[in-house]
Amino acid sequence: MKPRQIREGIHWMGAVDWNRRLFDSLIPLPDGTSYNAYLVQGSAKTALLDTVDPAMSGVLMHQLAGVERIDYLVSHHAEQDHSGTIPAVMSKYPDALLVCTMKARQMLVDHLDVQPERIRTVEDGETLSLGDKTLRFIHTPWVHWPETMVTHLPEDRILFSCDFFGSHLATTDLYAGSEPYICEAAKRYYAEIMMPFRKTIQTNISKVRACAFDLIAPSHGPIYDNPECILSAYEDWVSDRVSNLVVLPYISMHGSTEMMVTYLVTALSERGVKVQEFELSTTDIGKLAMALVDAATIVIGTPTVHVGPHPSVFSATHLANALRPKLKYAAVIGSYGWGTKAVEQISGLIPNLKVDILGTVLCKGLPRNDTFSALDKLADAIRDKHSAIDEAPN
Repeated sequence: MKPRQIREGIHWMGAVDWNRRLFDSLIPLPDGTSYNAYLVQGSAKTALLDTVDPAMSGVLMHQLAGVERIDYLVSHHAEQDHSGTIPAVMSKYPDALLVCTMKARQMLVDHLDVQPERIRTVEDGETLSLGDKTLRFIHTPWVHWPETMVTHLPEDRILFSCDFFGSHLATTDLYAGSEPYICEAAKRYYAEIMMPFRKTIQTNISKVRACAFDLIAPSHGPIYDNPECILSAYEDWVSDRVSNLVVLPYISMHGSTEMMVTYLVTALSERGVKVQEFELSTTDIGKLAMALVDAATIVIGTPTVHVGPHPSVFSATHLANALRPKLKYAAVIGSYGWGTKAVEQISGLIPNLKVDILGTVLCKGLPRNDTFSALDKLADAIRDKHSAIDEAPN
């Protein structure tokens, strides 16, 4: 694509990756993604904010063909999808200085072999004049690496936020508008990438709230021309509020665990508790992560494999622990053939989840009346806990 004007002297320069379906060999990208760089041309100096993934460096370099001079190349975040084309840009513009946080400096040297003498570090709140435009750098650590920052352009009321508020979405739309699918993509992005840093993000939202801007220009996905929409969504996601929702990831080998899951889902529904179940052999882990953003309770369903949880359950439980959602309660249900330590092993996998365990229900072989009675008691316990959530003020 060609550069696209946002404001006078400010252009989107980037690449839309329609075909990418996996990020970091882990994260599903059902809607592709984009890598957004931004050219800011002041009356005296020119800056390029971020680059693109190395696989699409040719797109950015083609867009830069008519740009005679770049004085500053700003790296908000050292990860390859934003900084991977820095060496090519610095080779094209040998007088350009690379601007980043102190913590990013060594990362860029280590990851991209940037010459240290070409790096200028900036402090939190420091400004850089381009003449009639000013770049103000705001450190936002752990959004989502320790070295990250954002840039505020006060004259044009734009916040360049890099991964903060981003969305993995390939689209020809330059602006988000009020499209609900963009908010959904942003929630998926938050769930998969940002959720482990929820508490730090609360502080960083307060920092950017202090800036005056009409646009948020992230490095993935469209530009937010209604910033309050994404700001309010983030404030809800990072809050301690949970909803009347049970997330139930499970897998079943011979049908016993699935019978238990089906019974519990019905029992919870009859008690007014919402449930989202995820059969792990086919689940999009991004959908599972999204459900965990707001859920009050996780119930893990597993058969026993060599006395432990099924490997797919092991993986999903490890993921939930890494994402650190604001869950309040947990339970384990499942089946076994002759013996099991699934509960003990699952408990050991979730040290990051500060949850109350509401119970475990295990059956040997097929579930029978005593198992279903125990599942009813578990559903009662979940309902009682969730009724307090419904009464809590938002």
